[in-house]
Amino acid sequence: MKRILIIGKNGQVGWELQRTLLPLGTVTAIDVGEIDFTNADSIRSVVRGIKPELIVNAAAYTAVDQAESEPKIAMAVNGVAPGILAEEAKSLQATLVHYSTDYVFDGTKQGAYDEADVPAPQNEYGRSKLAGDRAIQQVGCDHIIFRTSWVYGARGKNFLLTILRLARERDQLKIVEDQVGAPTWSRMIAEATALVLSRRAGGQERPVGIYNLTCGGKTSWFGFTQAIVAKAGSLLEGKSPVIAPIPTKDYPQPAKRPANSVLSHGRLEKDFAVRLPDWEEALSLCLQELARS
Repeated sequence: MKRILIIGKNGQVGWELQRTLLPLGTVTAIDVGEIDFTNADSIRSVVRGIKPELIVNAAAYTAVDQAESEPKIAMAVNGVAPGILAEEAKSLQATLVHYSTDYVFDGTKQGAYDEADVPAPQNEYGRSKLAGDRAIQQVGCDHIIFRTSWVYGARGKNFLLTILRLARERDQLKIVEDQVGAPTWSRMIAEATALVLSRRAGGQERPVGIYNLTCGGKTSWFGFTQAIVAKAGSLLEGKSPVIAPIPTKDYPQPAKRPANSVLSHGRLEKDFAVRLPDWEEALSLCLQELARS
């Protein structure tokens, strides 16, 4: 049984990882207050104290718009800290799992992005996440970087929970329709992570590098909202708001978003025979769980 360190236990993915990784080893899960991701000494001290054989970094600076005014903090957490974790993992001969984002791309490609496409982030958050990816690769420890997109879950702050709240409060919702991606339930990410790690450990080879990890299919934020409202049932307390599509230019935000966030999954399927369900199927399961809670 491996000693496993999960960083970011209170985040959407980190919360789920505490459950999915338990069958793989002894889990120590930490978050803010137990580690300072802006302080290299703090990171090294925590890792060296636990001596994990597997480090799973689900911590990140995720305030995309706020990163425009706090680029140094975003870079420290998303860009520098993953490189320090990689150095410690290499020293311990441990495996590092890290989560990246569709925002490393500019969104101008026609069709899905694959792992070989050249990144061109359009905002500070994307630039900081790309720096983290490259820092891990430069160190060269045993690693898997999962790039995901449009993450939501039953806890925390995310698009799904925001829409459910607004749908109960408002008669009309104006939602961007010219950005497309694949909404991805945090539980699917955590379950796929455990499956990949299990199959990787049992295989003759140990593939490393970047893997796209999102639900199947694609939709717009407008389409995602339509599906949420249509499937939410009792969660909306009888409310049924009108959903109006708008272009990105009518919803200005500090950080520029990619118009196309769709990621291909060929490498993940080829190397590990893992494929996440279609985004609508995963959404239905998540909403069913919310309705029961």
